Amino acid sequence: MKEQREDPPARGGAVSGAHVCEVIKTLDVGGAEVLLVERLLATPPSGRRYTVVCMTAATAELTGRLRAAGIRVVDLTSRPRPLRPVHLVREIRRLEPDVLNIHSPLPASLLRPASRLWRTRPVLISTVHNVRYRPLTMALDQATAWLDSRTVAVSPQVAAARTSARARNLSVRVHGVRVEEQRRRALQAERTRREWDVPEGAFLIVHAANLRPQKNHALLVEAAAKVIAREPRAMFLLAGSGPLHAPVARRVAELGLDGVRLVGHVAEAGHLVAAADLLVLSSDYEGLPVVVMEALAAGVPVVSTAVGGVPDLVEHERNGLLTRPGDPDALAAGILRAMRPEVHARLREGARDSAGLMDIGRAAEWFDRLYDEVCS
Repeated sequence: MKEQREDPPARGGAVSGAHVCEVIKTLDVGGAEVLLVERLLATPPSGRRYTVVCMTAATAELTGRLRAAGIRVVDLTSRPRPLRPVHLVREIRRLEPDVLNIHSPLPASLLRPASRLWRTRPVLISTVHNVRYRPLTMALDQATAWLDSRTVAVSPQVAAARTSARARNLSVRVHGVRVEEQRRRALQAERTRREWDVPEGAFLIVHAANLRPQKNHALLVEAAAKVIAREPRAMFLLAGSGPLHAPVARRVAELGLDGVRLVGHVAEAGHLVAAADLLVLSSDYEGLPVVVMEALAAGVPVVSTAVGGVPDLVEHERNGLLTRPGDPDALAAGILRAMRPEVHARLREGARDSAGLMDIGRAAEWFDRLYDEVCS
């Protein structure tokens, strides 16, 4: 039976000099990656040392931010892809961390048994970010999860999912974003909208996600067509890159949707999110979407499919609307409802009221106490 904890014990003083190694499969701009980077950048000063190890990083956006803050990054992208797992194990052994916090199931399934053979064994923690893995990944993760000392789920929905089924000493810690930064960006919304050529009077609906099957852009495009047919002032900006860009762009062209623009990868997409009238999410499954927290922190309401950790953030009819997954009519109806002036004003107020709950500083302090606990 899983033990679930809300918080580690109150800190009695930092463990000076402890070395924490945070391992993640990629350092591309995705939800788990951004949550990790934002939390480390918000971590209170202490004598603790941090190293982040990734197997690949398609861009230098996140690695650059970490290095600029003085956090060591070990990026294995230059290694031959088939040999990266071997290099990962060797590198972690060479680093000799006191704590190993692993944020991806495949690296976890390698490092858990390997670390049992090392002369100096780190304390093993797994942070679970998603509600679904591929079958082989799930099998490997669950076969080795018993070797962890602690497990952290990023939302109650993730804690209840199969991905946490074999977790040991399970805690739930909702992460967050830089709330004050998002509030400042919201104050610059008009300038941002001009930079993106958003017409005056348009109702700006933003979708920010990699173009991958899980995000279900096909559903979004069908819903957008229904919304634009009813509300021509609606303008959709779809930020993100990925393997489905071409088929999504073709579908937009086939439907003649001038009000839908695919803008590609947007660095620091929080600026665009904060300038929106509405954030929309069409995913089939999620963990804890960073973009939803960015929207709420900026006072932007959310219309989303009710999947993964989204209902842990979005309270239906208070700071957003939740719709049935896979249903374009339901998603379109939710967007149209949120566009009604009286509804939009109420949801925006609810988003502003919930912004404080998204503060990444709270999560950073929580992990600081957790690391003190497991090192004591």
